[in-house]
Amino acid sequence: MLSAFQARPIVELKQRDKSKIESILAYGNRLLVGLNTGSLRIYRVNDYHEDTGAEDGAGGTEEGSSSQPKVKPVDLLRELEKFSRRTIEQLAIVKEANLLVSLSDGYVSIHDLQSYALQEQLVKTKGANVFAVTSNIIKDSITGVPSIQSRLAVSVKRRLILWSWQDSELSPETVEITLPTPARTLTWATDTKIICGMNSGYVLVNVDSQEIADITGPGSIGGASGQEGGKFGGVGSAGMSYMGMSNWVPKGLATRLTEGEILLAKDINTLFIDQDGKALEKRQVPWATAPDSIGYSYPFLLALQNPAKGALEVRNPETLSLLQTISLPNAIQLHVPQPNVSLAHAGKGFLVASDRVIWRMGALQYDSQIDALVDSGHLDEAISLISLIEDTLLEGKEERLREVKMLKAQDLFDMRKYRDALDIFTEVSAPPERVIKLYPKAVAGDLSIVDGDRGTHDGLDTASTKENEEPKSPPQSPKKGPALTPSKPKSRHNKTLSDAVSIMSSKRDGNDEGTETHKHTENLRDKHFSEKDLKNAILELRGFLVDARTRMQRYLNPDGTLKPAKQADSRGQNGSTKPAFENILVAPTSAADDDREQKLRETANLIDTTLFRCYMIASPSLAGSLFRISNFCDPDVVNEKLLEKARYNDLVDFFYGKKLHREALELLRTFGQAKEEDDTAPNLRGPERTVGYLQNLPPELIDIILEFAEWPLRQDPDLGMEVFLADTENSETLPRDKVINFLKAIDKNLAVKYLEHIIQDLNDLTPDFHNMLVNLYLDRLKRNTGENGLGPEAFKNSAERNVYRDSLLSFLRSSRQYSLAKAFGQLPRDAPEFYEPRAIVLSKMGQHKQALEIYVFNMEDHEKAEEYCNLVYKSEESPISSPMQSRRGSTFNEDDSPPSIYHTLLSLYLAPQLPRKPNLPPALSLLSRHGSRLPAFSTLKLIPETLPVQELESYFRGRIKAATSIVNEGRIVAGLRKTELFDSQAALLLGDGTPDLNAGRNRKVTVGEERVCGVCHKRLGRSVISVFPDNSVVHYGCANKKQQASSAVAGRR
Repeated sequence: MLSAFQARPIVELKQRDKSKIESILAYGNRLLVGLNTGSLRIYRVNDYHEDTGAEDGAGGTEEGSSSQPKVKPVDLLRELEKFSRRTIEQLAIVKEANLLVSLSDGYVSIHDLQSYALQEQLVKTKGANVFAVTSNIIKDSITGVPSIQSRLAVSVKRRLILWSWQDSELSPETVEITLPTPARTLTWATDTKIICGMNSGYVLVNVDSQEIADITGPGSIGGASGQEGGKFGGVGSAGMSYMGMSNWVPKGLATRLTEGEILLAKDINTLFIDQDGKALEKRQVPWATAPDSIGYSYPFLLALQNPAKGALEVRNPETLSLLQTISLPNAIQLHVPQPNVSLAHAGKGFLVASDRVIWRMGALQYDSQIDALVDSGHLDEAISLISLIEDTLLEGKEERLREVKMLKAQDLFDMRKYRDALDIFTEVSAPPERVIKLYPKAVAGDLSIVDGDRGTHDGLDTASTKENEEPKSPPQSPKKGPALTPSKPKSRHNKTLSDAVSIMSSKRDGNDEGTETHKHTENLRDKHFSEKDLKNAILELRGFLVDARTRMQRYLNPDGTLKPAKQADSRGQNGSTKPAFENILVAPTSAADDDREQKLRETANLIDTTLFRCYMIASPSLAGSLFRISNFCDPDVVNEKLLEKARYNDLVDFFYGKKLHREALELLRTFGQAKEEDDTAPNLRGPERTVGYLQNLPPELIDIILEFAEWPLRQDPDLGMEVFLADTENSETLPRDKVINFLKAIDKNLAVKYLEHIIQDLNDLTPDFHNMLVNLYLDRLKRNTGENGLGPEAFKNSAERNVYRDSLLSFLRSSRQYSLAKAFGQLPRDAPEFYEPRAIVLSKMGQHKQALEIYVFNMEDHEKAEEYCNLVYKSEESPISSPMQSRRGSTFNEDDSPPSIYHTLLSLYLAPQLPRKPNLPPALSLLSRHGSRLPAFSTLKLIPETLPVQELESYFRGRIKAATSIVNEGRIVAGLRKTELFDSQAALLLGDGTPDLNAGRNRKVTVGEERVCGVCHKRLGRSVISVFPDNSVVHYGCANKKQQASSAVAGRR
């Protein structure tokens, strides 16, 4: 499946050398090899290129015929024959203290790392079988200063003995912890926790608190503390018959994986735990046989099988799949540099050793590994591997991961797993074109790459129509014929992962297995889309397209213009300089904004058009919801599909959203004027839908509004006028002059109705509109002299005519914007019907006498004449003058005041021009009711001498009452003013009206012994003081400063 590592032998013992390799240690460019004779060999590891190594990992030492000199993998620098008396079982270093730690002959010894001289043999470690070293950077809990702390843990029978170094200084104290049973393996989990693998299981030891916690797990991993359990773990006569029987119990292996994750392995059972010893929810590693050693070389899990098999397995720690099996004859040791010695990703080079050979495992480039997985069809492994690798180690990690996931989704789609495929496409924000082209032409149109698109969707459409629309015409039966075919497969294929065989066996069996999987995929692709499959695929595609629409809205405005990109949105993820929206685009874009904008519009058009096709196939009733929002659907496609399905309402909504108003209104006019027997679109018959559509159009489209408003106005004037009279912003902001001219051409009554609306309801003060309304009123009244009027402007009856005339009179009285001269010139002089309008216009012109002459002599309506006088008198009266002043003005200074409107009316009654005669009854009635408003001197001159004084009794009584009222009112006002003066003096002098009566001359302040000046803050004592209106007290000498400070504060306010 994968070639993650290549084995290159770097050390091979010669045949005459009878030594055996027992332990190895690599650090920097040094390699220490411990032999069974107690000798220590120090090698220098030379750098080498990949092309100089062996191809198969086993023949790297053979001499080749190449002309270029080969670089030796290692150089032997030194051999210490007397390093130890017995076999060197284990080696480690404490780099910060420059120490080498070794285990030999049951003792742990400390050596100098430079000279390898023995410094100390730890006597306490007699009988030791294993040790572990760790180094970590810790911060002081008080000062926060970081330092390097190293620890050495040694297992001596049932004791765990610990030494520690702070930087390079050895701590004099040692810690001993008693374990339930002897530990066979030690693995540091953290800087303070160590995992001890025993025959009975595992325990987690906290070296600071000395707490021991059991780790429970499946099979032989979790045994009770202190009991020998698991495979070959029984204790009895048979178990004790032979010495060394306990060695048959498999060791408890452990290795650290990623940060905070640890793998435990015993026999074939495994358990993933965290740093606290709690089990993680992961399945067991599917090992066929128990490994002899395990390790972790970023980012792979390593397992070394028993020497008889001589194989190293490389697995993915996330999926646990077997990626590579490397043949290493008789390999018995696996040495991976400690995490504290090298960074995680720097540990790609590790060592494997047999008793005669040491191999250096060289890692291939991650890009090559991922390419190999993708080419072989193992997309899940490729995705997992990309996720494990750090961003800095893989160029374009995000883009690479996204591409592999899209390939995975495409394979799932080909396998009819539409939901899983579209979920992945949505997760990675796949380009819509890449997803849409997987569908047949019924969905993707010309973009489809599916072969054999021969109309299976027709049957689906028919079923959907029957379900959603229930058409009256009987639906046609689905066509029998070949169904739709999905896209063709690529050369790669998915291969079932084998966890129990090596890479060689995979090569032997891979052809048959791969061919089977390939044939399965081919068969799936060769099958046509069934109606059910297509509908399921479309339902999942809808969710993807809706998500794509949401993403497009971040970059495009509803009108198709590009939104200004913010810094956070215009950059890609992980600091990439590539704009984020380019992941959505179909093709690469240039640096120009206009090109990006065009590409985004094309992509938005593709998304919305495809979403519309999905709705029309799966659920046509939902298509209307797409048109009620801003969209980029292709008008030709939508028009064709909706007309085919007879969904005219949705088509109108679409035209409105795309601002194709003429097409929408022509469609509404066609169906609105249809005859009743035509049942094609009964809900569009009549002008109601057209009127509602026109009401939503902006004023800029006034020409279209007027063009298509004509037929509703002629068919139903009241409904049609709602286009112009509705209480909406569009109706109120229409160009009014164009509307008036349009309505006048149809019916002047409609123009009158519109003018009344804009003048009375909208308070339009344009003089031309007021003049126009007056002209229209007068024209209709003059052309229709009664009920016998002819034409469309004729009144139905006299009541309607009276209402119309009252409207004219009311408008003439209320409006001040029309031209008085033009209106007066249009009013007939001798027509009785226009007497009152002439009087109103004359009144507006200030010709009150002429207006009263019309009321008195032409109309002979004395009540209206008197009412007219009342209105004029009130309008001339000053709004701020009191009734007393008004009466006083009409009672005194009669010689200087101008004659009132009542005097003018009285003169028309008593002194008319010839040949008219005086009219005493209305004159006497006027005197009796308004005598107080008629000056006595000028009034008595108009009264005939022959009139008895008795007839003037009511007039004189009114005059006397008016004068008496003025006198009495003056007395009352004088008394009130005296009362007001008294109250003001009481408030100023005595403080009346204040809550605490501490005002006026009664105001007082208390100066105690502790009271200080508000300015200098010294005690007031018996000093001369100054009291301010707010009762604050200061020294007399500080008063000026206090006053200046108060003035400054007031000035700032």
